[in-house]
Amino acid sequence: MVVNELLVQFIRDETKNAGFHRGVIGLSGGVDSAVSAALTAVALGKDDTMGVLMPYRTSSPKSVDDAKIVVEQLGIRSEIVDISEMVDAYCAVHKVTDRVRRGNVMARMRMIVLYDISAREQALVIGTSNKTEIMVGYGTLFGDTASAINPLGDLYKSQIWQLARHLGLPAKIVEKVPTADLWEGQSDEEELGCTYPQLDALLYHLVDERRNDSELKALGYDSAFVDRVKSLIRRNQFKRRPPLIAKISYRTVNVDFRYVRDWGL
Repeated sequence: MVVNELLVQFIRDETKNAGFHRGVIGLSGGVDSAVSAALTAVALGKDDTMGVLMPYRTSSPKSVDDAKIVVEQLGIRSEIVDISEMVDAYCAVHKVTDRVRRGNVMARMRMIVLYDISAREQALVIGTSNKTEIMVGYGTLFGDTASAINPLGDLYKSQIWQLARHLGLPAKIVEKVPTADLWEGQSDEEELGCTYPQLDALLYHLVDERRNDSELKALGYDSAFVDRVKSLIRRNQFKRRPPLIAKISYRTVNVDFRYVRDWGL
């Protein structure tokens, strides 16, 4: 598969360009992190790929079990870090009871752990967010969306499933109900209000093909569904870009100074 080869080379090249040769991935037991880990293991080698399992006390034991299956199949290094005490301590002091806020705390706490381990291992954090989630903002800023490089960010969820099958990942990982596992019974598609295949098809027409409303209506899309997805894309633009820097000088980072080609890299 061409995509497989491109992503493996992407991970290998960009890790080397950053001056590293190891990668660290947060393994949730889901298909996205499994695919990212599988690609990294091929690109950098099994010994230089670290999978980190970061359960919370209410996490489903099945998620940890599934992540362990991925580790075993890929033959990569792994570590388990229980984030319960860290999350509970913060939430207790600041009286965080809202489950969305708690979910965000968990996601960001996991990234604290992941980046600390990456510093210890002298490795890059490899991303696991797919294009579907990035487009509609279904992710925690500086939480699960954070990474040094992201091989999956231009693949819709439906394409991730296809790639996972191509990579030979376990069927139970590929076919399980998508969940961030932030609280008991949480389901991605229930929160999104539609299935991933439905959302992916619309996003493809909207983003990749740039179809207008009349064309989408002709394709059979409900206008309310289209408007809701377009609203999600607009509202979450801030999650898809680096922090906006106020321009003062002639060369502002990420405005005028974007490329390093003039610096011998």
